[in-house]
Amino acid sequence: MSLPQPVPPSWKDLGKSSKDLLDRDFPIYGTSLEVKTKTPSNVTFKVAGDANSKTNIINGDVEAKYSDPKNGITFTQAWTTANFLRTNVELENQVAKGLKFELNTGLHPDKGTKTAVFGTTYKQPGAHSRAFVDFFKGPTFTADAVLGRDGFLVGGEASYNVTEGKITRYAAALGYSAPEYNVTLHGLGNLSTFSASYYHRVSRDVEAGAKAIYDTKATTSNVSLEVGAKAYLDAAAFVKAKVNSAGLVVLGYTQALRPGVKVSAGLALDTQKLNDATPGGPAHKVGASFVFEG
Repeated sequence: MSLPQPVPPSWKDLGKSSKDLLDRDFPIYGTSLEVKTKTPSNVTFKVAGDANSKTNIINGDVEAKYSDPKNGITFTQAWTTANFLRTNVELENQVAKGLKFELNTGLHPDKGTKTAVFGTTYKQPGAHSRAFVDFFKGPTFTADAVLGRDGFLVGGEASYNVTEGKITRYAAALGYSAPEYNVTLHGLGNLSTFSASYYHRVSRDVEAGAKAIYDTKATTSNVSLEVGAKAYLDAAAFVKAKVNSAGLVVLGYTQALRPGVKVSAGLALDTQKLNDATPGGPAHKVGASFVFEG
């Protein structure tokens, strides 16, 4: 008798372990701050902002999120410094177990632009599917699905423009997931770009991963490669490092100062321009992030 199959990851989460290892906790484009608090009535407030040293632009947003787990309702409202209003409403496990409905809307009063996307997610052992309708772009219908059995994963995504009456985007993926490691192969951009990634928890304190991208339409180098690792120094601190085929070396250090308070620092060095020794200059970048959660 075969064992019950777990719910596979969603399409957007295929290869997430490798992506998080290579992309997160590397604050190299300035300084960011995030403050998150939660009330006894299940309302979470989050204030976030960042000063981008690359663009010299300061961005921020205020978000309030209310959750009612008993009735499966989540309501999120956010307002950004660009005067963009974002609303998200979710209803989960009420119509059927594993079924979620969500509505994402956005409004930019200054520009008069608005967005509205309605989505459904259905997940069961061995299957995870999603479908979205973008009412103001097309309208466009997008669906994706991931099937999994005994660690093997296969998924696909397609978008259909109702007005034009044609498929505008499609992609596919294969993967294998085990407790200590996973590998994923994506065919994106109408199968014009291929990416392969892997993640390996080498030990309790060390993680490693890599990602390679092959672009069939690239006019210069067709293949790019990125390799990274993460090492825990103790229960409250870890370091990360990665290097890519363009010669960019990025280092990150994260320290939990106390429960709910985390500080991260990042440094990027262009090994092809080591003579530019100015921190944060054209060739090298530095940054930091601060997170407070109560």
